[in-house]
Amino acid sequence: MLNITLDQLALFVATLTAAILSPGPGVIAVSQGAFSLGRRSALAYGWGLALGASFWCLFALLGLTALFRVAPWTLIAMKVAGGTYLIHIGLKMWRHAADPLPEGGNPGMGFAGGIALNMSNPKPALFYSAVLLSIFPAILAPMDKGAIYLTALSVELFFYTALALLMALPVLRKRYHAAKFWIDRGAGLAIAALGASLILRH
Repeated sequence: MLNITLDQLALFVATLTAAILSPGPGVIAVSQGAFSLGRRSALAYGWGLALGASFWCLFALLGLTALFRVAPWTLIAMKVAGGTYLIHIGLKMWRHAADPLPEGGNPGMGFAGGIALNMSNPKPALFYSAVLLSIFPAILAPMDKGAIYLTALSVELFFYTALALLMALPVLRKRYHAAKFWIDRGAGLAIAALGASLILRH
């Protein structure tokens, strides 16, 4: 039996949805992936992004925030490592903007690549921790934690699935092919800038 209420879960969903709609590296990457690779590849990438994002909720439920408070250097290390990875991805997109689209898809934009990208940004861990503390009781039973995690995973999966399907529409992909160089350059620059911000603002 759950100790948390449906109202609390509904508030959690609303708060998480508002946060997801804020543009971040995952949104930029899955959009660019859908433009370039099409629906099938973008869905796998999007599901990896969703799972990677949901892991931060799981880590928050398991006490990651307490680790950050006890050993602040761990958060700084994670931000620097994550920011460095995002800069690497952004520069890679920038350098290869003029390249033709790879046949058979891009292995870096698969399910595992999606997990890696969203795991590179520890900011969701702080978001989930703050939201969990503000909405739910301080002490949660295992079933409560399971319900919260499944709710977060469901919201993340719904969002990234919808985004991948939307951005893979033929009319949008046609426009992407006409302006691939500038779209890839813009996406790469945006992701690299987010990575740099993550490092500089730690």
